[in-house]
Amino acid sequence: MKEAQFFHFEDDGTIPNNPGLPVVFYPAVFSGKTERIEQAFQQHGWGNTWQGGVFDFHHYHSNTHEALGVVSGSARLQLGGEHGEEVAVEAGDVCVLPAGTGHKRLSASDDFRIVGAYPGGVEYNLKTGEPDDRPYVLEDIHNTPLPKTDPVYGDEGPLLSEWKA
Repeated sequence: MKEAQFFHFEDDGTIPNNPGLPVVFYPAVFSGKTERIEQAFQQHGWGNTWQGGVFDFHHYHSNTHEALGVVSGSARLQLGGEHGEEVAVEAGDVCVLPAGTGHKRLSASDDFRIVGAYPGGVEYNLKTGEPDDRPYVLEDIHNTPLPKTDPVYGDEGPLLSEWKA
């Protein structure tokens, strides 16, 4: 298993990203065991799960953090907005996006499928960087509580040590 990677993104004026928390990327953490991703998320208190793809436009959720686990296929995602980072993901990878973090699908294999989940099963909102959303979304991001558990490792793990209060 590879070590977790962390990505920090600044507010670009359109996509706010998260001023204090980095994206946590777990490469190959479920390699060969992708059928366990959704179960692990739910077992660790990350609910409101769904399966599908990633939108092909920049968007974010201002009211919750999001775990994305790649169940099948591969894709190139852009994290952090238009000037963010391109990240290649494949089956078995997990990306945890703090509230406000922009994400977009740049390309994907035909069989690309992810499972998404939210701490405490929060119902997520969908924001696309509209100017009228500010300053509300900035306050929303600031007020989003830290998760109690890591969606992959539960009561321990890189997310909890990196996302300290």
